[in-house]
Formats: sequence, structure tokens, C-alpha cells
Amino acid sequence: MSFSGFSSTDFQVFHIDGLEERMQAIRTHIQPKFRVLGERLTNDLSAKLGMEMFLHIAKHARRTKNPPNDTWLAIANNKRGYKKHPHFQVGLFDDHVFIWLACIYELPNKQQIAAKYLEHIEKIQALPNDFVISDDHTKKNAQPISETDLKNVLERFERVKKAECLIGRHISSTDPILQDGEALIRFIADTFDHLIPLYRLSLDA
Repeated sequence: MSFSGFSSTDFQVFHIDGLEERMQAIRTHIQPKFRVLGERLTNDLSAKLGMEMFLHIAKHARRTKNPPNDTWLAIANNKRGYKKHPHFQVGLFDDHVFIWLACIYELPNKQQIAAKYLEHIEKIQALPNDFVISDDHTKKNAQPISETDLKNVLERFERVKKAECLIGRHISSTDPILQDGEALIRFIADTFDHLIPLYRLSLDA
């Protein structure tokens, strides 16, 4: 199976009522694409990083009532899981695709990573103008890095237990690039290329 991109049908999944009904649509429409896309990206990251990386596809297994508002693939250097490790993400809300380097609240060394990012804040500030940052992976909104008080965001990430740090790009669900699988893969790979130096910093923390 080749990767053909994401269609309006994939985004409409998040308007389906009911946990099992929505999960069935995610498994049918989105996860097969995640598998193909994720294997390409995982192989690419493994080669660029010089270490074995592992693909994880969100199962949403803890949910018993509320259907997920988003879904994602994650790529980490740990085979068993990704949430306790800095990881790369590609996923969908109902109105956009997100591409992240994600450091979420479950990281055991969150404070050390925050301190490392504060020490090298200029590397984040130097990212292209279309890069955004978020402190909560469950929320849609993200702020352009160029318009953010980055020091304040990183200090909050360091200080507040539930605060997170997600850096990357968003693509609107109406952007034509989503219909072109190869162009989208190149765009995601380019985004990851910009984020690899930050990923290396997080591993050194």
C-alpha cells in the first residue's frame, strides 16, 4: 500500500458519535495510512539519527466512554512505549494535521529537558516562521513561536507538572498538500529535520 495522503473522510471521522463507532472508523480509515506513513518516517528518522526508532500507533485503549477528538502515530527510540520519552508525532484533529516533537507530562526527566531547552532557547527561536508551540497535547490550539514568550512557556514546562512542550507545524485540513502523499511525506520529513537538533538536546538532558 502506498501513502495517498489524508482526505476529507479522514477528518469527518471525528464527527462520528459513540466511542466504538468512532474507533472503528479510525481503525478503518486512518490507522492503515498511519502504518504506511509511519514506517516511511520511522526508517527515515532511524537513518538520520543513527539509532533504531520504533513506530507506535495510538490505540486509545484507556477510553471507556468519550470518543477521541484526535488520533496520532508516534515515533520514539523505545520499543515498548513512547509517552515517557521525547517522541515525534503526526496526527489529526477534525480540522488539521499536527506534526510535533512532543515532550509530554509523563516524561520522568521533564525538568531537565526544560532546562536544556532554556539553555539553548536560540535553537527554538531560529525555527522557520510557520513553526508553532503548544503546552497541552489534548488541545487544538497552538501559538506561532515567533509570537510567543518562549522563555515563559519553557519555564512553565519546567515548573508545572502537567505542562507539556510540543513544537512543530500544523496543516489545515483544506490544504491541497494533504491530497499528495509524497509531497506530504517530504513536508513532514522536512519538519522533523528542523526538530532533530532539539530531539538530540532532549536525549542529552
